[in-house]
Amino acid sequence: MPNRQKDDLFQLVKSLGKGEKRNFKLYMQRNSANTELKVIQLFDALDRLDEYDEPLLLKRNPSLAKQQLSNLKASLYRHILASLRLLKDEDNLDLQMHEMLDNARILYNKGLYLQCLKILERLKQVARQHYQFTIVQQAIFFEKKIEAMYITRSIEQRADELADESEMATARLQSVNRLSNLSLQLYSWYIKHGHARNRADEEAVDYYFKSHSPANPAELKGFYEKLYLFQSYCWLSFIKQDFLTYYRYAQKWVDLFHAEPAMIGVETIQYIKGMHNLLGAHYDLRNATRFFEALARFEGFYQSSLVQNNNNYKIQTFIYLYTSKIHRHYLEGSFTQGMPLAREIDHFIEEYGLYIDRHRVLVFYYKIACLFFGGGRFGEAVDYLNRIIHQKIDLRIDLQCYARLLHLIAHFELGNQDLLPYLAKSVYRFMSKMENMSALEDAMFAFLRESLQVPTGALKPKLEKLLNKIKKLEGRRSEARALAYLDVISWIEAKLEGVPAEVVIRRKFKEKLAQHRPGVEPA
Repeated sequence: MPNRQKDDLFQLVKSLGKGEKRNFKLYMQRNSANTELKVIQLFDALDRLDEYDEPLLLKRNPSLAKQQLSNLKASLYRHILASLRLLKDEDNLDLQMHEMLDNARILYNKGLYLQCLKILERLKQVARQHYQFTIVQQAIFFEKKIEAMYITRSIEQRADELADESEMATARLQSVNRLSNLSLQLYSWYIKHGHARNRADEEAVDYYFKSHSPANPAELKGFYEKLYLFQSYCWLSFIKQDFLTYYRYAQKWVDLFHAEPAMIGVETIQYIKGMHNLLGAHYDLRNATRFFEALARFEGFYQSSLVQNNNNYKIQTFIYLYTSKIHRHYLEGSFTQGMPLAREIDHFIEEYGLYIDRHRVLVFYYKIACLFFGGGRFGEAVDYLNRIIHQKIDLRIDLQCYARLLHLIAHFELGNQDLLPYLAKSVYRFMSKMENMSALEDAMFAFLRESLQVPTGALKPKLEKLLNKIKKLEGRRSEARALAYLDVISWIEAKLEGVPAEVVIRRKFKEKLAQHRPGVEPA
């Protein structure tokens, strides 16, 4: 099957909206000679394809010779980017600042040095206001170039001032760089391994954090320094499953943006991720009321023009919003009501698959599988778990392990006795190899192996024994990872009562809400 992911030009063409396509055609009419008509033909041909298929492309368009195709594609790529650059985005600070820098270069090349310096001064003011010190540094470098070569008489002692400004900008950039590296490395660790599996994992991430974090975090003043520090604490506490600390720093992350609302438009993706982590923290702590409030706020943000008018923001917000929508059904025990989300997410992945990383897709599949499992639709759960199991095992090892464990339990629920011995050995071998076993999983495997030899009617005593064993493990942090992925306790209680798991979870949810006064949540 043709792979649309492999061709950059095809992805770019398919990412264009109607207005952008119309703008491209107008741009080509204004700026291109007749010799470039084939570029427009190639654009139309790619736009008509559903998947990138070069032999089919050439067959349908005989005027496009194979020998010319590489050069035509390179030319089309450049023209599309040039046309997009002409579309003004008045709200995009990055484009505005780079336009000012471009204008300064034009004036410099004209020999209009004083005018150039005026633009650079305005540029520095805007950049400092929004903590864009890379732009400040570029502007200062440009100013030094002018002052070193031309007598502008723009200001006395300008050399000393520029030197001081440059040192300050460099120091700020170095600080931001160190903290952004720390945040990225911790996030990368999580993407590869998931939650800490044992004490050795916790000690490793603790050591890395302490050896790379600033000596005096309270002295950090800049927006980006605080942002990356809060992110680093979030990843560290999330890896260690210290959900209270995770919540505190996710809240600081979001509050940082609410204190400076202008930065939401500058670093929109970072704000989206902050809201996602805050929602995740409320979910992990089962702070239902605050979770629902944050979810309503995030859904309102999704409908805003800032998000709806930008494809990137729209895609990222959808991913995190629908993750939290699924979590809402987990909290409420309304698994059956949540099942229609699976169709919406599948449609979204089909439409925007070019722009979603594989990690997000795997997480969606697992969460959807849990929806179906919780609602008693074990066959559909198996279908989604198979999508994970058949993937290359190079990230989220913990997710791969839990997908296999849930897959085994789903087949147990389906009564596939012939498959269970083989699956149990396979899953146990896989998790042991990945060093991903915990006491809870050992207990689950022991129960499943024993259940193969026991008639269905005689399972109750073994289920009660398993429930007592797991409840003793419930308070251990080392077991929190397993319980976060699958509410084993509610599943066992449901088996003992002879009702679907969602009935037990819904009852617990209502009981917990009744224990707290409206608007009051446990910290």
